[in-house]
Amino acid sequence: MRNIKSEKIIKQKLSNNKYAFNSTRSIYKIYCNIFGKFHSLPDFLIIGAKKSGTTSLYRYLSMHPNVQSSATKEIGFFDRYFEKGENWYRMNFPSKGNQNEENSDRFKKITGEATPTYIYHPHAPKRVSKLLKNIKLIVILRNPIDRAYSQYNMEANNHPNEKLTFEEAIEQEPERLEGEFEKMKNDENYFSNNYHTFSYITSSIYADQLERWFKYFPREQFLIINGDELKKDSNGIYKKTLNFLKLSEYKLEKYEAVGKRKYPSMKPETRENLVEFFKPHNKRLYELLGIDFGWDK
Repeated sequence: MRNIKSEKIIKQKLSNNKYAFNSTRSIYKIYCNIFGKFHSLPDFLIIGAKKSGTTSLYRYLSMHPNVQSSATKEIGFFDRYFEKGENWYRMNFPSKGNQNEENSDRFKKITGEATPTYIYHPHAPKRVSKLLKNIKLIVILRNPIDRAYSQYNMEANNHPNEKLTFEEAIEQEPERLEGEFEKMKNDENYFSNNYHTFSYITSSIYADQLERWFKYFPREQFLIINGDELKKDSNGIYKKTLNFLKLSEYKLEKYEAVGKRKYPSMKPETRENLVEFFKPHNKRLYELLGIDFGWDK
């Protein structure tokens, strides 16, 4: 069942009748509580980062014969919809009967999802650890400057509230995000739209985010991918990911980037300033992972 999409359709159809919508939602909650236990939990999560290739990699994995897709790529359970409960989450995944079937390769089928906002949400690591202790976690990290600029351009094109230039947006980011992370930390039911939308620079400080995750999961449960390598050597990264997930080798005919868009080049002086800004943060990341991504240029 297309869990999130189904709820959106129901909400649209019943938007003018609040009583009918609430009644239908209550019935659906009961339905999830009854049948959710017959559905699987994910075997892997792609937890981030935004605008780093998560959609492309998830699409590639979904094409593997032993991978069953979730109802939608980004479920958002561990940050946005956690109060809906485990059975609601399970309803986004295949039934256990389908999950345990073996195909001709005699590999167990697996399932997973990709919500790139998990990586920076303050409660996501703890929530995931309680429900999915042995989960495999995939992280794609893109050059923080390119990631920030890509997110800005996405929001400038799609978000009615983003009317600032990139330079104005990153200058005003501290003001826009003031107190938002603390609100999320202090109130587990609070989801910050401002943080989700306008954290261009903050969401590119990967060391802070991964340090929180490493408190709850051992390093061997993570696969860290360089987003630039995913573009340059898609087949190689795909093969590496399949090996991490203990899946059979499988080569795709094409590795098309999903969501790729064109936008104006960044101003050279802006990039120079951001290179200097990110140097200490990148250094911490390199030391944390034991990997030098070579982004300080």
